[in-house]
Amino acid sequence: MAYGGSIYILTNKNKTTLYTGVTSDLGARIRQHRDKTFPKSFTARYNLTVLIYMEHFSSIEEAIQREKVIKAKTRVNKEKLISSVNPNWDDLANEVLNW
Repeated sequence: MAYGGSIYILTNKNKTTLYTGVTSDLGARIRQHRDKTFPKSFTARYNLTVLIYMEHFSSIEEAIQREKVIKAKTRVNKEKLISSVNPNWDDLANEVLNW
């Protein structure tokens, strides 16, 4: 499935840390996070590999704008956003890794 851009939120297994990112290829980006391709990155240091939220857009510019809006929100607001579509905070990675 091809999109112009996607935003996503990752967490760790204990769901203590959140990371919001944007990409033009969500499947590839999730693989990079899981493989710790960039070992000094924030996501690698905090073991953020659980995909708990994603949105897709027709252009990367739209995705970047949405990412800025989400990043500006408080953690409580991010938790509400995640829970609105993924109440159990299940790992959604299989949905994108099989594209």
